[in-house]
Amino acid sequence: NSAAPEPPRPRSSSTCSSAMALDGVSPADIAWVLTSSALVLLMTPGLAFFYGGLVQGANVLNTMMMSIISMGVMAVLWLFVGFSLAFGSGGGAFIGDLGYIGLSGLESVLWPETKLPAMLFATFQMTFAIIASAIISGAIAERMRFSAFVCFICLWSVLVYAPVCHWTWGPGGWIDELGAKDFAGGIVVHESTAVSALVLAGLLGPRLRCGQREQEDQPHNVPFAILGAALLWFGWSGFNGGSALAADETAVLALVNTYTTAAASLVMWALLERLQHKRSSATGMVTGAVVGLVIITPAAGYVSPLGALVMGFGGCALVYPTFQLSHRRVDDNLDAFPCHGVASFVGACLTGVFAKDGGLFYGGGLRLLGVEVLAAVATAVYAATVTAAIFFLLSRFMRMRVHEHDESVGLDNACHGEMAYGMNGATPISPFEHTQGTFKSAGAAQCSVASVVESGNEDCADLEAQSTSCSTDGA
Repeated sequence: NSAAPEPPRPRSSSTCSSAMALDGVSPADIAWVLTSSALVLLMTPGLAFFYGGLVQGANVLNTMMMSIISMGVMAVLWLFVGFSLAFGSGGGAFIGDLGYIGLSGLESVLWPETKLPAMLFATFQMTFAIIASAIISGAIAERMRFSAFVCFICLWSVLVYAPVCHWTWGPGGWIDELGAKDFAGGIVVHESTAVSALVLAGLLGPRLRCGQREQEDQPHNVPFAILGAALLWFGWSGFNGGSALAADETAVLALVNTYTTAAASLVMWALLERLQHKRSSATGMVTGAVVGLVIITPAAGYVSPLGALVMGFGGCALVYPTFQLSHRRVDDNLDAFPCHGVASFVGACLTGVFAKDGGLFYGGGLRLLGVEVLAAVATAVYAATVTAAIFFLLSRFMRMRVHEHDESVGLDNACHGEMAYGMNGATPISPFEHTQGTFKSAGAAQCSVASVVESGNEDCADLEAQSTSCSTDGA
């Protein structure tokens, strides 16, 4: 004798129109791209750990913050204007229009040629823009002012990333019209950021005592770098797999190829290191994996697993020597350019060789290879030119580099008032001494943990009160 069920309430007009507008949506595709968006977003904290482990201990927080701030700044800019400039349809072959400003017009509609809500597509692309700006920090770590970096990536995202994204992925983009293939952003994300990072490193100049003290050029926390690389590899599942924009066989192929190339590149890097140095390093192997991930990015959905395997071994062999190059003026201290720039260029070229549709290996001739090279070179030239212009523009209004004193003592404490490794207000005095038990106050005397234990005192008597602040120019 239960009560009769209440009849369903009539839908409002807005609910009805929304349901009608989203006819044809795929729940499976939505679930996969939602997951992929989260995976790609996780890559930015992963990059923060990767870069943070490779720098000196006194600069780890500053380096990681450059990645974390990108998650905030780029998300806001992408929502406001970035997506519209990248994917707007009314701007022509070089830039989008402002039709999607503030993501307006994306509610309750599907993105063309997909079964996804347009708002989800915009969010997925936002995660690419975030990590793109974060990659740049690898070449200017330990010497660029934090506020200058924030201003730079704001302008860079609008003047470099959005146009390049439109060229390749946007409606009517000229690179897309040529027939170039960039499945997940080898050219859009990695080529543009790496070239910009290299130019910025050259304009800033090298670090103090760059190359003069071998110990300070070594990673201060290898486990951080391993953790970061693992998170990058994990997140790349969404970076490449999600770029299929559907839960289908293309996503599966992209995922298989991603794992295959990364694994092959890791193995090749370990072998090359052993041939050169008689040993394989943990830092080197995870770097090899990241190189492989970059190589396969433009080709993930276009090549066979065997092609991906060849790209991993062969591509790593081509990229590895570029990590040995150095220049006294251009101090790319975390190797952002060879890891992302050279690797993405090699990946684009190998896409022209091994792509099943039009690749040289499959009888497609040289056209696709030529288009891939043209797209990569054009992107590099444009990114370098505009990056230099942004730098000179900002340098007229603000200081771009930290003061020498702040750089010499470490940017964490000098510019942010925080320390990654502290003990009773002390910081490591070198990249390694946080594991050796030697600390010093921020500008005071040294304190040996071993001697403290022997004497039974917890604090060094000669530790001065810490009183440091950022310079008058700010962080």
